[in-house]
This record gives sequence, C-alpha cells and structure tokens, in this order.
Amino acid sequence: MTEAVAGEGFLLGCISCKRREEVPATTTVDWYFKSLEDDDFHQIFHYEYPVSTVLHEDFEERLQWHGTGGTPDVQSGAVWIRNVTFNDTGTYRCTLKRALELPDKERPEEHVSISKEVELTVVAVGNRELTSVISEVMMYVVIVGLQLWMIGVVVYCYKKIWVEREAYAARRALRHPNLLPDSKDNCDGVNLE
Repeated sequence: MTEAVAGEGFLLGCISCKRREEVPATTTVDWYFKSLEDDDFHQIFHYEYPVSTVLHEDFEERLQWHGTGGTPDVQSGAVWIRNVTFNDTGTYRCTLKRALELPDKERPEEHVSISKEVELTVVAVGNRELTSVISEVMMYVVIVGLQLWMIGVVVYCYKKIWVEREAYAARRALRHPNLLPDSKDNCDGVNLE
C-alpha cells in the first residue's frame, strides 16, 4: 500500500530477513524522507535496540516504532505515522544495517545493508483497491452459496426422515391391520383395551 488518507495513520513497512537464523546479529534501522519539492533525503528516524529516536521536527510525536521488538536482531523495521498530512507525500527510504556475529576468528563480523523505498501519496479520501472489492464480493458469494447448500441439506434430510416415517407407518399397518392410529397402545402389537 502506498496511499495514505489525510488525518489517519499509515504503516511504512520495511522487512529484511536473515538467511541463517542461528547466526546472532544486531541491526539498526534508519528512515529517510524526501518530499516532492526536495532533491535530497533527510533522516527522520533512527532505531537501535531498544531506543527509537525521531530526528525531524515535522515528524515529532507522529512517528512510532512498529518493528521487531525484544531483540537487537531486527527483522521488521516498520514505523507508524500518526495523523498523516498532505506534506507527508513523497519518498521514504528504509535502511537496515545488520552486523552478523560470525564464529570465524579472522572475520568475526560481517556487515550487511539493505535499503527499500516507498512512494507515499496522501489523499483526502481513501480509494478501495480492486482486490479488496473482489474479495468482499467473493466472501458474500461464498456465504450465500453455503447458506443455500445448508438449506438444501436440511430439506433433503427432512424428506428422507419423512419417507422413513411413512414407510415405518405402512409396515406397521401391514403387520397390525387392526390397530387404528387412535387406539390406546403402548407398544407394538399389544392393545390395552
């Protein structure tokens, strides 16, 4: 998603997974912003476990860390922007710098840097994506289809029980022709009168 609605919140996502989970690492995350009028990126946010710091006054009190928590090895470097404004339109760059702690004595550490850019457009009213419209329509089709199937099963079972009941009554009438439906009997073939 690269479209935010003015006045609402928006999650800027940034993910970088390690290839080998057993290798310990520490990661720092930096976010940069370039507005439509600017030529250069300006750093707006820095995260180094467990401290997050907003570095630009335009984003003060509006940026919040939503990435991996509880570990210095960050996999997700997401940040949440509260109260998005039209001035937030532009390009955001996320840079994850990971220091892998290797067991090799000659090379005890290896540094990896990953960058990702997100083009954000701020609009007054949110536009629904085609996939969300299609999924909602399909959800209703499936619900209606399942309800019709359930009604069909109930009707089928009711008819089957009714046919079995009629067959039982017919067999009973053939075995005991003297029994009338209003006779006082408490079991098959035993008349209480």
